[in-house]
Amino acid sequence: MTTASATAAPGGPISAAEIRKVIFASSLGTVFEWYDFYIYATLAPFFATLFFPPGNATAALLASFATYAAGFLVRPFGALVFGRIGDLVGRKYTFLVTIMVMGLATAAVGLLPTYATVGMLSPTLLVLLRLAQGLALGGEYGGAATYVAEHAPDDKRGLHTSWIQTTATLGFFVSLVVIGTCRSSMAEAAFKSWGWRIPFLISVVLLVVSVYIRLKLDESPVFLQMKAQGKGSKAPLRDSFTNWANLKIVLIALFGAAAGQGVIWYTGQFYALFFLTGTLKVPWKTAYFILAVALALGTGLFVFFGWLSDKIGRKKIMIAGCLLGAITYFPIYRAMTHYANPALEAFAARTKITVTASNCQMHLFPNPKTVYSDCDHLQDFLSKRSLSFDTLEGDGVAKPVTHINDIVIVGWDEPKLGAALKTLAYPAAPKPEDINVAMLILLVFIQVVYVTMVYGPIAAFLVELFPARIRYTSMSLPYHIGNGWFGGMLPLTAAALVAAKGNIFAGLWYPVIVASITVVIGLIFIRETRDHRIDTL
Repeated sequence: MTTASATAAPGGPISAAEIRKVIFASSLGTVFEWYDFYIYATLAPFFATLFFPPGNATAALLASFATYAAGFLVRPFGALVFGRIGDLVGRKYTFLVTIMVMGLATAAVGLLPTYATVGMLSPTLLVLLRLAQGLALGGEYGGAATYVAEHAPDDKRGLHTSWIQTTATLGFFVSLVVIGTCRSSMAEAAFKSWGWRIPFLISVVLLVVSVYIRLKLDESPVFLQMKAQGKGSKAPLRDSFTNWANLKIVLIALFGAAAGQGVIWYTGQFYALFFLTGTLKVPWKTAYFILAVALALGTGLFVFFGWLSDKIGRKKIMIAGCLLGAITYFPIYRAMTHYANPALEAFAARTKITVTASNCQMHLFPNPKTVYSDCDHLQDFLSKRSLSFDTLEGDGVAKPVTHINDIVIVGWDEPKLGAALKTLAYPAAPKPEDINVAMLILLVFIQVVYVTMVYGPIAAFLVELFPARIRYTSMSLPYHIGNGWFGGMLPLTAAALVAAKGNIFAGLWYPVIVASITVVIGLIFIRETRDHRIDTL
């Protein structure tokens, strides 16, 4: 199929200056929305015990990740709600609404009272605000990607939409800079008590700037043409999901591209940071520096792979990124352990830990009525110290029995456990001189390369799959199920797998399996889209 040289507006071709303005305004607003979303993920370890009942730090952290995941779980519903509005009313006004909802909900998190002040109302309000954020983000991405794509020349669609793809990483980068600045400018106790609220409250300033810039944009030329010709869909949801021909494309887009892209993204950026700080006990300044440098080195690759997808196609680049992640995550994270905390690696190699107990299960959602068993406390104790252990079922065992090499401890006895670890020279944290920062930057950068491969071309790919009259609705749903459900569930799923299996690498099975499924389905069912016309109404 021959492509047109540019997407034309009803009044004529779009100037390069106008396209640059569209890309900048759309990208800036999306950076802000991703900043909002990821400050929660980065700060969750700080406020987990403030908003949830006390008693088990690991359970509180899992609950905070579950609340984080709730925002992702509703993203597909936001895609349906705002996608429908975007196909009926317009792209511009829809993502103006989404950015306002996102900004106000984020600022409100910074004002929330703690559990000690209002009890269970605190986590309830936190969940509601996370749901509002998820709904807003569910409508934001599809609008921004569609808006930019419908302004772009046909032969540069991958390049131009790839700027939108940089926004998730840039938003994460900005969140690290803001949080790092706040933490560096105050005592650690003050930051844990109230300073973590500042990054949330800064959202108000970013919101005002983003809305002001977006108000100056015009509507998408493809949408205006469609409305002028009376070819818009009167029922985008019905046309998108009750028509099997279109629904089949939605499902292929989800399982053959978006799901794998989601887990690759969250593994390479968020989980890498969590693993460095939470598991390997790398000091936060060092971990932030490692991730910030890796992101800075890799961000330009979003645009490179977007450009490359205009030349050689979207499919092969995205599939290659998923395949590389599935093959290499385990060796990469073992290497991160070696270069970040070699003492922990050596301790794990020479120490065998088992917990024998009856019906030992981790409580995911702590509440005031939860009565933690000895086994709960043991799992919490070992998990917080990043110790791999085996949990054995012991029918009729009255109290759990912990074996640490030849040391046997009956029941929950924290002093004895601590003494046993001290006797065996357990390293509570890595020595600064043992942290190989250069190698860790390289290992995280490799993961960022995978992210750019799967994420750089995907906006153009999804836009090209669907006709203009139902594009916003149709492309938003697979993207947000892939990112919101498969990707967004990664922190909770990975942390739960680690706690349940007693192995610090167990969480990696989740992205490896999902990425592998995407490789298989993508190779079989995905067809190349780079030559598709998007002004087909």
